[in-house]
Amino acid sequence: MKRKLEISELIFKIISYTLLTIFALCCLYPFLYTISAAISGKHAVEYNELVLFPKSIQFDAFSEMFNNNMFWNAYTNTLFLTFYGTLWALGVSILGAYALSKKRLLFRKGFNFFLVFTMWFSAGLVPQYLNYLDTKRAFNAVGIMDDKWLVVIAMGMAAMNIILLRNSFEGVPSEIEEAAVVDGATEMQVLWRVYVPMSKSIIATVALFFGISRWNGYFWARQMISTASEQPLQVFIRLRLEEYTDPEKMAGWNKAFASDSVIYALIVCSIVPILIIYPFIQKYFAKGVNVGGVKE
Repeated sequence: MKRKLEISELIFKIISYTLLTIFALCCLYPFLYTISAAISGKHAVEYNELVLFPKSIQFDAFSEMFNNNMFWNAYTNTLFLTFYGTLWALGVSILGAYALSKKRLLFRKGFNFFLVFTMWFSAGLVPQYLNYLDTKRAFNAVGIMDDKWLVVIAMGMAAMNIILLRNSFEGVPSEIEEAAVVDGATEMQVLWRVYVPMSKSIIATVALFFGISRWNGYFWARQMISTASEQPLQVFIRLRLEEYTDPEKMAGWNKAFASDSVIYALIVCSIVPILIIYPFIQKYFAKGVNVGGVKE
């Protein structure tokens, strides 16, 4: 039998649900407006007649974008950076978290302190930029000329994600590890066959964090990737935004759709993959954050 809610509890629930609904609508509105602006007619977009629903629907902006080979090239580069960047960062983080979760690790407290210290105090952009330049020269010296690998490897560390993984690994019962060692398992076998399968939720959560970070990565890709054919989607969108908002370059624009519609179409295409992947990982998200963020 359900307990009857008191007046104060009922008021709290009503206010909470109302505020959450308003917040959700505020988050959803920009995305719906972007879709509407991407498929609306030229007059409606240029004269700010859109509120929510599209007007004079057309798909010429998407056709303009899909027929641009540079768009597909940038999309491919973003998939490359996201896939390999996530794998590299996740692998480094798992290995680091596993080592830091072991009490037998020499100078364990010191390593953990320095890991947390990087979250309190950052070296700044200039030292990081100089470090990337040195890494780039080292890559070029061994024959790696593709700057995308620089962004993949140089951005493989995230202290917060390592801490989440470390806390999760510390929660794995030591008896299971001891049983695996008795059966002849090596250190790497214990990690990949015991710890990783028992930490799927937090690993999926951290992979989501890394994936979104790599997919939305702009600043360092803009700074370090100088070749136009290697630039990711976010840099491509920014360059098109600068081009389409330049009055001199757009003086001769006489197409049947607004130039802004192309930008909105690019934004929609950059968001869709994350929207497709997120529902499959969402079930791990809350559990993963709780497991990795709480240390007993």
